[in-house]
Amino acid sequence: MPPSTPLLDQVHLPADLRQLSEDKLPQLAEELRAETIDAVSVTGGHLGAGLGVVELTVALHYVFNTPDDKIIFDVGHQAYPHKILTGRRERIRTLRQQDGLSGFTKRSESDYDPFGAAHAATSISAGLGFAVSSQLQNKPNHVVCVIGDGAMSAGMAYEAMNNAASVTDSRLIVILNDNDMSIAPPTGAMRTYLAGLVAGRSYGSLRKLGKRISKKLGLERAIRRTEEYVRGFWTGGTWFEEMGFYYVGPIDGHDLHHLVPILKNVRDMDHRHPVLIHVVTKKGKGYAPAERAADKYHGVNKFDVLTGVQARATVNAPAYTRVFANALIQQAEKDDKIVAITAAMPNGTGLDLFAEKFPTRSFDVGIAEQHGVTFAAGLAADGLKPFCAIYSTFLQRGYDQVAHDVALQKLPVRFPIDRAGLVGADGATHAGSFDIGYLGSLPNMIVMAAADEAELTRMVATAAAIDDRPSAFRYPRGEGVGVEIPENPEPLEIGKGRIVREGTKIALLSLGTRLQESLKAADQLTAMGLSTTVADARFAKPLDEDLILRLAKEHEVLITIEEGARGGFGAFVLHLLAERGALDRGLKIRTLTLPDVFQDQASPSIMYDDAGLNAKQIAITAIAALGMEPSALPARA
Repeated sequence: MPPSTPLLDQVHLPADLRQLSEDKLPQLAEELRAETIDAVSVTGGHLGAGLGVVELTVALHYVFNTPDDKIIFDVGHQAYPHKILTGRRERIRTLRQQDGLSGFTKRSESDYDPFGAAHAATSISAGLGFAVSSQLQNKPNHVVCVIGDGAMSAGMAYEAMNNAASVTDSRLIVILNDNDMSIAPPTGAMRTYLAGLVAGRSYGSLRKLGKRISKKLGLERAIRRTEEYVRGFWTGGTWFEEMGFYYVGPIDGHDLHHLVPILKNVRDMDHRHPVLIHVVTKKGKGYAPAERAADKYHGVNKFDVLTGVQARATVNAPAYTRVFANALIQQAEKDDKIVAITAAMPNGTGLDLFAEKFPTRSFDVGIAEQHGVTFAAGLAADGLKPFCAIYSTFLQRGYDQVAHDVALQKLPVRFPIDRAGLVGADGATHAGSFDIGYLGSLPNMIVMAAADEAELTRMVATAAAIDDRPSAFRYPRGEGVGVEIPENPEPLEIGKGRIVREGTKIALLSLGTRLQESLKAADQLTAMGLSTTVADARFAKPLDEDLILRLAKEHEVLITIEEGARGGFGAFVLHLLAERGALDRGLKIRTLTLPDVFQDQASPSIMYDDAGLNAKQIAITAIAALGMEPSALPARA
């Protein structure tokens, strides 16, 4: 090919990459970095993590025989360069778009994605499963798990390492990608330990010694000596060795001349024990705006490549996350017993604002939701008022602790649940689909859902006032609807909803932010001469029984609407109506929920259309319940 032809154009699959000479890899890495930056500038997404592992990704696919050898990325934020190298370059600008590539690894997308991800600290457990399976099936392949220092703080990683130590000859390799930066700066003892290793004499000396060895001894001898050096020079890997791992490192994850030989040596060694390679990288590497940014461009909107300036959506109302943060700060100013907890998501939950105001009353426990929940339980048991703010999808990770350590003991832990409902580009792995059902099934639990930003402030005040049992309130990603926010929000009466609009024939009972769509649906139905009541349930537990029984008695049709999976609010309402005999009077009842599937990424509007939870679908459900044809709906609907 002509010399000017980019190397990346020659690499369609890792097999093509392995045909290149080793001295070409740095050039390929730079082209891959540029392609990643350009692609994410078009789609938005997770940029910094991928830029930090460009060289590591090139080296792994160069040294290991993928897809027979398995590479399992933890979380998957860093997988964009991997996707480009594994046959998906032509589709890379569909990242996180409807019918496009997932923002994370996904088994159905490619044979090079052996295990799907998006939640942290799963890679070593899954990798051990692959490794043991290979043993039992007499397959000689390697399994490589790439896990970040932030994810390594999660308990599941330790559980997996503890188990892995008992499995010999497994060909399991763990790459600890140490960039001293998860979504937020990492916390805890592991951060201190890894920082000590990197700050020690071995890492700085390794880079200098490696260059001298390469010059004096030639490549083959350098390969042998480099691995021996990083293995024996520094004893700081003792902790990992006590866990049963053969420790190598720390090594420079951006220096392919050192990285490739070490990976080859580890690949070819006698695997009596699992191996952990400590690789030091820089999140956002090679793109100046990312390197300068506090979050290293962890997650970005579309942006201008030359300037790094991100596109901003027109905001007509404050984001729910900020509304929550400001409301919590307001409550904390009046009550010094209020404390806040996040699990490695201070910015995402808004608790970074709380921490600025109350640094001694804010706690980031790292990627450790289980610990965070029980930590909150301990705080509550001793008289404090903890708000444990965790995304809906991540609170699933701490469910046993919510049930056993909080609800069973009736401890007043408050759970602000951000990202409730569908989340758009992050797709199924981050959707808040299940919390209504999994929290509503617990005795002693109060479950609220905010219809708008004003209601959210009232629910923060309500939770602050509840001191005899646990409570949760859910709210979505994104901006509110622009309602006026009360300066001094009053707590709600527990278990009481509200009538927003009175009618006589159809009742729409909404839980959460589908209230606005319910009001639009009511307008369409009223235009057809179908008098429609709209109610805001506010509480999934305890239910407003009087309100629900009244709606059932006074209307021919009752429809519940929620941004949650089947088995949630609608199921609770059906149970109540059946128990009270309200279904015996010929009531036509329908429950609108998220569909019984894991919905792939798209814009939220399209996702809610597919789920049947926008105004038109709500109205169609109502007229169908009356035996009317959908065509009867006004054309403007």
